Amino acid sequence: MRRSAKDTEESAAILSRRGLVLGGGMAVVTGILGLRMRHLQVDQADQFRLLAEENRINIRLLPPARGQIFDRNGLLLAGNEQNYRVTMVRDEVDDPEKVLRDLAQLIPMTQEDMERAREELRKRSRLVPVTIADRLSWEDLSQVAVNAPALPGITPEVGLSRIYPRGADFAHIVGYVGPVSDYDLSRIEDKDPLLQIPKFQIGKTGSENKMEHELRGKAGTKRVEVNAIGRVMRELGRDESQKGANVQLTIDATLQNFVQARLAGESAAAVVIDVETGDLVSIGSAPAFDPNLFVRGISVKDYGGLTNNKYRPLANKAVQGTYPPGSTFKMVTALAALEAEEIRPDETIRCFGYTEVANRRFHCWKRGGHGRMNLRNSLKQSCDVYYYDLAQRVGIEKISAMARRLGLGERHDVPMSAVASGLMPTKAWKRENRDNDWVIGDSLNASIGQGFVLTSPLQLAVMTARLATNRAVSPRLVKSVDGVETPSGAGEPLGLSDEMMAHVQGGMFAVANESGGTAYGTRIADKSMRMAGKTGTSQVRNITKAERARGVFRNADLPWERRDHALYVGFAPADAPKYAIAVVVEHGGGGSTAAAPIARDIMLAAQTGGMPPLSAYPSAQRGRVSSALKKLEVWGLDEPKAPDSQA
Repeated sequence: MRRSAKDTEESAAILSRRGLVLGGGMAVVTGILGLRMRHLQVDQADQFRLLAEENRINIRLLPPARGQIFDRNGLLLAGNEQNYRVTMVRDEVDDPEKVLRDLAQLIPMTQEDMERAREELRKRSRLVPVTIADRLSWEDLSQVAVNAPALPGITPEVGLSRIYPRGADFAHIVGYVGPVSDYDLSRIEDKDPLLQIPKFQIGKTGSENKMEHELRGKAGTKRVEVNAIGRVMRELGRDESQKGANVQLTIDATLQNFVQARLAGESAAAVVIDVETGDLVSIGSAPAFDPNLFVRGISVKDYGGLTNNKYRPLANKAVQGTYPPGSTFKMVTALAALEAEEIRPDETIRCFGYTEVANRRFHCWKRGGHGRMNLRNSLKQSCDVYYYDLAQRVGIEKISAMARRLGLGERHDVPMSAVASGLMPTKAWKRENRDNDWVIGDSLNASIGQGFVLTSPLQLAVMTARLATNRAVSPRLVKSVDGVETPSGAGEPLGLSDEMMAHVQGGMFAVANESGGTAYGTRIADKSMRMAGKTGTSQVRNITKAERARGVFRNADLPWERRDHALYVGFAPADAPKYAIAVVVEHGGGGSTAAAPIARDIMLAAQTGGMPPLSAYPSAQRGRVSSALKKLEVWGLDEPKAPDSQA
């Protein structure tokens, strides 16, 4: 059947419309694809370029140089030295075990070193450089560099390591650094990525620890190009790290060396403070140790020798140790009584050798008693009964309040490890901590620095500085940070009358300069450098009635750990105070025989800036003193010279 012309025209029209629809649809799709391509290639070009760079570029941290620590005169106490080491990136090694064996053929590596390296490689990210060996010699590093093509993943490097050129002198003050441990990471809130670097060192003790934030510095970065499997192809650029801040301490390194030498052979501590500024010019603790041993990795033998030593060389006795202050506390009780107007300086109290309270006898150190004592003589001869009487008049609350006013029972803010607060007891304290009421006997014991009272050598030095100046002197250990001076510790007036303070200062002067004073035997003959002071002896054992009846054992007849602690506090020059000192000799016996001679030598060294001059000693003592001073192992000090007129 033949189609008409009309039907043919209609069919053609339909096909034409379909073509237009299809063509239009294709044009729309093509337009959408074009727009999408333009969006991806033009509008989002920067974003995709960044993604590509992140796949191609690896960012690595550059550890900063640690800030250095100096003494008040600019002598280096903690610095950095070059350290040659070898690192490995696990991701760049197909067979790390073989590389370790090959490396061991070139440089000294023990089985322990190998195992430690394996452990670090297992623990760390495959892209983090792990230190395989450090503190290498230049020859060993050269061997590795020459054979580098045969050691995939191994890189010889030059880094920095901490060094303490003054050794044991500053071990307890500056402290030491060591690698970040898992324990460190668990307790440090700081999320600094530097802490994740294997063997990155942080402060462990002392100022190194307490000033970690200032000393550490800021990490830098370097951008390296890596291939498809993460191996480094080239370095593209770097942002250098920022060195840590330099810290200047108030300590005088020369005096500190003399103090450590003078304390040698004892378990002891000494603190010297500048009363005008609060600057701590020396903080000695003996015995000490070499902090460089810890930086380099201390041996089991060396560490055992430190921990098993009964003199506890790792402890900083100057700030951590707390001791009954004994008679060095009597100035506190005297001031509390004077301020409360419970005693007049010229009023006398009779000492029969003991005071009886509640059917219990509280004995004076002098068995037969001192007779009548006024304030000056009670300090001069250290009469206990005088202070037993004051304690009953004043009470523990006022005594404790005065002690805190003078810096006892307070944790002083100095950047050192485990600074002790000591203990100034009150009635409330005993109820809360001993579940018992305060009794009058507790007050009597506290009045002579026994019983519950505990103080550190640092606190005793601060107390003495405040007694010398009548100001609230505060200890300062950091002189400046990156050249910026820290606030002075001179302090505001204590609010005690000058007359009242003069009576106490006069008693301290009599102790060290008048015949019959407990420290007269260790007086300073040179009037321009004379010291005012107070001896102290604190018991570490109870003396039974039976022992008193037959006679108290001499310290020399007792085992070392049962002997009394010896203490001395003082300031000089007596008429224009510049320095205050506190000395504690653990189980040293009497303060006048063990602590006072040390304090005298140190105070003379502080005032003269060198070895104590023999002319400052009583003439009868110069031969013995000269022999003793010559035996001291000190640096930078001349031997003592005899006075020109009495050589």
